[in-house]
Amino acid sequence: MNRDTLTGLVLMVIAFLVFSWWTQPSAEDIENQRKQDSIAAVARDAAEKQQLKQAEKAAAEAEAAAKGDTTALFHAALNGKATPVVLKNEKVELTLSTKGGTIEKAVVKGFLNADNSQNDVTLFDGETQNMNFMLAGKQDNIITRDLYFTPTDVSDSTVTMTAQAANGGCIVMAYRLGKDYMLHFSLQAKGLGGMFAPNYNEMDIEWSDMARQQEKGFTFENRYSTLTYKEKNGGTDYLSETSEKIDEKIDEQLNWVAFKNQFFSAALIAKDDFAANSLMTSIPQEKGTGFLKKFNAKLKTAFDPTGAKPSEFEMYLGPNDFRLIKEVEEQSTFGKDLDLEQLVYLGWPLFRIINRWFTIYVFDWLTSWGFSMGVVLILITLLLKAITFPMVKKSYMSSAKMRVLKPKLDEATKQFDKPEDQMQKQQAMMQLYSQYGVSPLSGCLPMLIQMPIWIAMFNFVPNAIQLRRQSFLWIDDLSTYDPIVEWGTNIWGIGDHLSLTCILFCVSNILYSYMTMRQQKDQMVGAQAEQMKMMQWMMYLMPLMFFFMFNDYSSGLNFYYFISLFFSAAIMWTLRKTTNDAKLLAILEARYKENKANPKKQSGLAARLQAMQKQAEELQRQRNQGMKK
Repeated sequence: MNRDTLTGLVLMVIAFLVFSWWTQPSAEDIENQRKQDSIAAVARDAAEKQQLKQAEKAAAEAEAAAKGDTTALFHAALNGKATPVVLKNEKVELTLSTKGGTIEKAVVKGFLNADNSQNDVTLFDGETQNMNFMLAGKQDNIITRDLYFTPTDVSDSTVTMTAQAANGGCIVMAYRLGKDYMLHFSLQAKGLGGMFAPNYNEMDIEWSDMARQQEKGFTFENRYSTLTYKEKNGGTDYLSETSEKIDEKIDEQLNWVAFKNQFFSAALIAKDDFAANSLMTSIPQEKGTGFLKKFNAKLKTAFDPTGAKPSEFEMYLGPNDFRLIKEVEEQSTFGKDLDLEQLVYLGWPLFRIINRWFTIYVFDWLTSWGFSMGVVLILITLLLKAITFPMVKKSYMSSAKMRVLKPKLDEATKQFDKPEDQMQKQQAMMQLYSQYGVSPLSGCLPMLIQMPIWIAMFNFVPNAIQLRRQSFLWIDDLSTYDPIVEWGTNIWGIGDHLSLTCILFCVSNILYSYMTMRQQKDQMVGAQAEQMKMMQWMMYLMPLMFFFMFNDYSSGLNFYYFISLFFSAAIMWTLRKTTNDAKLLAILEARYKENKANPKKQSGLAARLQAMQKQAEELQRQRNQGMKK
């Protein structure tokens, strides 16, 4: 390489270096460029995320349309944020969610909760309860639980939930809370007539809930917690409270369906009724879970696809108080007899009549005087004893007559001791009873008189919400058991506690049984006395059986039975002490002489039994003669 070439190369390198130095950006230019590069990178990332989100949304809409879960017409309502809307008054507080547009939580105010920590009871919340309305379109389904609704006209008592469709139509759910426990609401499809088949006129409703344990006694509360429904042209009925029922078909149209606890209910009422063939499910839950039963109802009711007429509903969300429910039912705008008070079970027809027209009135009257619930139960017992006392006394006197006649019966029938002579013995006894004017069956009347009242109270007391959380003497809560001993494990037949009122009831039952058997034994003759010895063991076993049955029952019911038996025993003891046997026998002897002098004057049950026995003997004699021929 010559000198000129080398010089040229050096000059070119120097020129390149000078040019590079001259054209390099300043520190300010470098910083500006770095910022521009960062902004561009962020913009690229945002664009990529937006494209990904749109792709995911499109895929979700395509999948939903393919499954028929929610029509693509409501694609804008498929996304949103679930926010609560609260309706409240002095009695209840209801929380609705914009996701689904239905109630997700119901709280009844003024009643202590399960652990007595708050003065309100949560019937259900969004984790355990769901109500879903489903509309079947020509191609796709509209399912309200998948839609986000926009709330308008919001106040403490009203809200309108609207899910907007792409074609300008919408699903509207309007709510109005009454002054206490009645909620009125409707569902209406506006501008969506073309979505449905011309003959489409029913919507599907699915309502489910896990019934919460609200009381201390799981077993007892579970027994009175049921899925209850009212037939349109009949009475109320319910699914089994003990066995599992899944998709039980109800053939009749229904006015309402209720998820009922012992003391609180949520009832769904349809203005146009629920169609026949509803499916009901009730699944008992295990003790310790905090839940009693899993309820589910699959229903159908009228729907107007043109939007001209809304589908109207009402819900009762409150306590099972007979008087209160009748008052709240008057707020219904549907103009029909709903019989919601049937949520308070008062027993079979006879016992319901006793409770409906006597017990409730007396209970309300005594309560209005300000007495505690325990005193009210005692006063009701005394009142019932006073009402039945004339019949009980008459029955006792009949038994006393048989008692004082026992020596004469023994003497008159002593020749009929052989087994083949029992018919003649019975005939002789009936003849003697007739002559003395005594009825051998009237001694059973005290139990027969008291039995309907006992059974009526058996149905009334466990369902009387007025006893809930009411204390008396050692009893903390008259609506549940009163344990004197508790243990952690469950023992078959007993449970995990011993109830003091149940023990008192069983002891008083033994005392009353002893007095009753002693009275009957004093009037038994011959073989009857031997049979009585066998019966007395059964009478003593009954209180033991009652212990296993009633140990879980409410202390109020056991206390009532204890007081009732105590007063019954006291009345029987008093009558026994005040009855003059010698004077009574003298009266019977005078009647005997009168009837013997005038046999046609004999009357009464004993005379009729004697006549029937003679007829039976004559018929048997004729049969025997026929067989000999």
